[in-house]
Amino acid sequence: MINETYKAMLGGKSVIRELSEYATARGKEIGYENVFDYSLGNPSVPCHPDFTKALIKMLEEKDPVAIHGYSPSLGITSVRHTVAESLKKRFGVDYKTEHIFMTSGAAGAIAHAVRCVTKPGDEVLTFAPYFPEYNEYINKTGAILKLVPANTENFQINFDAFEEMLNENTAAVLINSPNNPSGIVYSEETIKKLADILTRRQKEYGHDIFLISDEPYREILFDGITCPYPGAYYDNSLSCYSFSKSLSLPGERIGYVAVNPKCRDAEILSVIFGQISRGIGHNCPPSSIQLAVAEVIDKTSDLSVYERNMNLIYDKLKELGFEVVRPGGTFYIFPKALEEDANAFCMKAKKYDLILVPSDNFGVKGYFRMAYCIDTEKVVRSLDVLEKFVKEEYGK
Repeated sequence: MINETYKAMLGGKSVIRELSEYATARGKEIGYENVFDYSLGNPSVPCHPDFTKALIKMLEEKDPVAIHGYSPSLGITSVRHTVAESLKKRFGVDYKTEHIFMTSGAAGAIAHAVRCVTKPGDEVLTFAPYFPEYNEYINKTGAILKLVPANTENFQINFDAFEEMLNENTAAVLINSPNNPSGIVYSEETIKKLADILTRRQKEYGHDIFLISDEPYREILFDGITCPYPGAYYDNSLSCYSFSKSLSLPGERIGYVAVNPKCRDAEILSVIFGQISRGIGHNCPPSSIQLAVAEVIDKTSDLSVYERNMNLIYDKLKELGFEVVRPGGTFYIFPKALEEDANAFCMKAKKYDLILVPSDNFGVKGYFRMAYCIDTEKVVRSLDVLEKFVKEEYGK
């Protein structure tokens, strides 16, 4: 018999994916260059050329058996060491090889982290607006995802609601900064306050509360903003990273979990992740991609286009009277819709071939997300269309 849980998921297809598929189909009708598709967060810049060079050189010069063979279950040791050294240098946390576990992107990292520090029935708190796939990442483990309401003034953490929702069943807190969908970067003040609350509640409840930090947009920052590294502020932290955005390698599915050296059982958590892999069928990302990433560990693709696009869109939104918090990073912006029903707003936009994502699935009503990881030329052309849409539909 087919598993009814997963069968039922067929009726709950991702709104983002549905809109992306619509945009693709519409593009076949009128030319995709005429569809202003802000639905999917797929990096739009090339990977770093040094990654390509490193991969080609390795394929041409290294022993094929070595580079295409199985890696150790925790990841290739030299790669883990390189990641640890990079993190230690950048963020001042004393990572060592044993604290790094290589994964298939940030999703794979979260999958291992949650299974490691929760048991069925435990609660994991996260903050709206949030990436909706967290529901599947968390709830399919037997843990229960709880959503803290948004602070829509600035999309920093709503600490009053957070403290009310913390309880003895809370095993972990999942954060995402820079944030998808808002583009907001949590301030140092926010991270410090979060760490202080968790430290206090751990003592009160008599058990650990782990901070799982989802960090794939860590390198995409604007306006000279810095992104505080949560692992430097809270001992029981697990940092989940992906090179998908920093190096524009989303299809290679490469990332890691970094275990804070001061956290509970830090010396064995990566080994536990390896055991979790046996249960979920994850047996390390490709060896060749691990090795190539290690060659460019502290480099990024040219990410400057995202800031250019953000400035163009933000300025136009403000000009047209939208309420919008300026992003500090990522390639997303999260304005308030011009009517309470964000779904109705986005449906009206579709008539103008503007593909916008309504906010309901992100845990906030009345907003919409624009993923501006597209060519700047197309962003520029979309601004007149956005203005036409607003004037014709809302008289602004």
